[in-house]
Amino acid sequence: MSILLTLIQQVNIEEKIKNAPDKNYEIGVFIGSMLPFVVLVIFAYALYRYNKKRINKE
Repeated sequence: MSILLTLIQQVNIEEKIKNAPDKNYEIGVFIGSMLPFVVLVIFAYALYRYNKKRINKE
C-alpha cells in the first residue's frame, strides 16, 4: 500500500524544503504533506465508529 501512495504522490519534499524562501514555507510544506493522511485516518475512524454503533444497535 505504501508503494501505491509513493507512486501517486511523487513529491520531493526535501527539494522543496531546500529551495524554501523562509521557515514558514517549510512548515506549510510539512502540513501540506501530512494533511491528506490525517484526513484519511479521521475518515476511517468515523466510518469504524458508525459501523460499530450500527452493529451494536442490532
